[in-house]
Amino acid sequence: MSPAGTHVDPKYEREAVTLCGGPSFVGTHSPIIGNDGEGPARKVKLRPFSLERYAVSGARFREFVRATGYVTEAEKFGWSFVFHLLLENPERYEMPAGTPWWRKVDGACWANPEGPGSTFEERENHPAVHISWADACEYAAWAGGRLPTEAEWEFAARGGLLDPRFPWGDDEPTDELIHCNIWQGIFPHENTAADGYLATAPVNSFNPNGYGLFNMAGNVWEWCADMYRIHSISKSARIRNKRALRENERVIKGGSYLCHKSYCYRYRIAARLGMPSDSAAGHTGFRVAYDY
Repeated sequence: MSPAGTHVDPKYEREAVTLCGGPSFVGTHSPIIGNDGEGPARKVKLRPFSLERYAVSGARFREFVRATGYVTEAEKFGWSFVFHLLLENPERYEMPAGTPWWRKVDGACWANPEGPGSTFEERENHPAVHISWADACEYAAWAGGRLPTEAEWEFAARGGLLDPRFPWGDDEPTDELIHCNIWQGIFPHENTAADGYLATAPVNSFNPNGYGLFNMAGNVWEWCADMYRIHSISKSARIRNKRALRENERVIKGGSYLCHKSYCYRYRIAARLGMPSDSAAGHTGFRVAYDY
């Protein structure tokens, strides 16, 4: 297994872990959601790289905005998706077809996660959300880094274990065995918040994996550098890949606080989704990788 140590980055030292890379793999030979392209496992060879211990927090994203004047895509569009239980009067907002748990909220963005009048000030150490792929790339470049590839992300998430289902191993998280911030209860109307959080948790919550990385499962989806593609010659894969190319979809990993085994079992390491690069919502964030 590759050893891990502290990578001294000039801007955020103590926050990145150096991984030596080498022969690795991406995906799994035992896919659970086959239509997402979780398998089969593909061999890769990784160069040494560093990955930040935490998802980028709201406070750190604010530092970037203040230094650069950057305006996120959600701000340019004028709206973003907010989970309905986080709104006082969700019936006031447009409900997208097929996803009744989301509401289209004018003015929702990283600084106002639930729209005008809301603030992240008491959640400064929670992940920055309503972040698109382009937003994440801009921040990463400013910090002297980049987004991780899907293969790098999976390698780091395993934490030195051979082929675990989750960053901590193979134990399924439950309401009693809490490893991460996912949905608990009956989605999408009842969340018992047994893990302590209805929505996002601080970026340093729960135990880190074997490489010292926090929240590689649950909390917020994390953008990767890769275009979304299913590695298959099946007709369905070809159709899906054409749509992904047309919509410039990128890979997101790790699941979020809205995931649950009963309907969105995507907080597994091999799980993945593709999202248009200009998409943002109250459960999308990122962390930064560095060339070593």
